Amino acid sequence: MKEIKATIQPHMTERVIEALHELHAFPGVTVFKCQGQGRGKGRGGAFVVTEDEVGFAPKERLEIVCEDALAEAIVPLIAEKAHTGNPGDGIITVTTVNHHIRIRTGEGRQPGAEE
Repeated sequence: MKEIKATIQPHMTERVIEALHELHAFPGVTVFKCQGQGRGKGRGGAFVVTEDEVGFAPKERLEIVCEDALAEAIVPLIAEKAHTGNPGDGIITVTTVNHHIRIRTGEGRQPGAEE
């Protein structure tokens, strides 16, 4: 299994979510409002801390846990739908999930369980 974390511009979230819902077997998504700065170091390209403003831009983070094969479809879809071509478009990371448990049903992959 894979965990996909995508930090994107807030105005692109609806577009990305609509595209994800069109995927067969889409497992669901969690969305967080957040702030951040990338390589551009904030507004104007220079990171300058002031008392009033640190220079973080509003972002939204999407988190999805899915089967490996589905991740291969989800990642390029997010990259395409969240792309504006402007600085601050965001970043997508993919990590391996070693174990997971569904709280309601108790089903999932236990640590040490065979694949």
